[in-house]
Amino acid sequence: MLGDDPSYRFLGTWRAGRSNWRLQVLSVFSLAVAFVCLASALLVVTNLAAVRDRWSRAGRATVYLKDDVSPEDVSALVKALESTAGITRVRYVSSEDARHEIVNGSGDEQLAALPANAFPSTVELAFANAVDDRETGAIALKLRALRSVDTVETYQRWTEKLSALLTGGVTASVMLALVVFAAVASVVGSTMRLLLEKRKVEIEVLKLVGATARFVSRPFIVEGAVQGIAGAVGGIVLSGLLYSVVRGRFDDQLATLVGVSPVFLPLSAMALMIAVGGILGASASWLSLRKAVQL
Repeated sequence: MLGDDPSYRFLGTWRAGRSNWRLQVLSVFSLAVAFVCLASALLVVTNLAAVRDRWSRAGRATVYLKDDVSPEDVSALVKALESTAGITRVRYVSSEDARHEIVNGSGDEQLAALPANAFPSTVELAFANAVDDRETGAIALKLRALRSVDTVETYQRWTEKLSALLTGGVTASVMLALVVFAAVASVVGSTMRLLLEKRKVEIEVLKLVGATARFVSRPFIVEGAVQGIAGAVGGIVLSGLLYSVVRGRFDDQLATLVGVSPVFLPLSAMALMIAVGGILGASASWLSLRKAVQL
């Protein structure tokens, strides 16, 4: 039987791949645009997760002192903190030192014109890696009760805000993924139906000489998988170009502030996108041709 000859199978697949190349290019481009949207959302989620993890492991706190605190109280507080278990570093920053660091770091003339008492004295704390958020919160609660302490910033609220933002980003990415999957199925299915219609006579001849429905459909399914893979790869490449442009304009000072630099998608995410593109392309092609060739 014709459907059992491997050479005919290869020839059918090759002819399907080379026919109507303009239609295929347009299909791949449409899929690439859809995958760019998905990759962009995943990029945002990936970098938000990196910032959240960095801030959740920041292991630091800032103790803001009152304006009328005496040097004796400061010295006693610093000694007590240095002997506290879990605290690895204690650094006292006076109003003058804070003013000097901020003004020199920013170069802002308006900040330079402010008096020293506009910048509060602080004690910066660093915690060991074994100290979790609960223990940090307990230490901060005790410090807030001291009469020389105005407030304590543990940066935990920023971690909570980033976690909420990350949850929203993941939800949006899932919804966008569903839209992309629908777009892949629609584009590949429509392309396969058009190709099937253009080659209707050829397919009828193949059936007359003994080709099975699976043999007739196999080149289209392979082509659908190739289109899905090509669309995913194209989307990753375009996203990489956009990422390079954004990273080139990313401010180093902002990276220092948030504690991380922007990163691209991990290899596992890219491999998953390519695999999903191929599976969706093949599945959409099979579903669109099932009735036409009576699979």
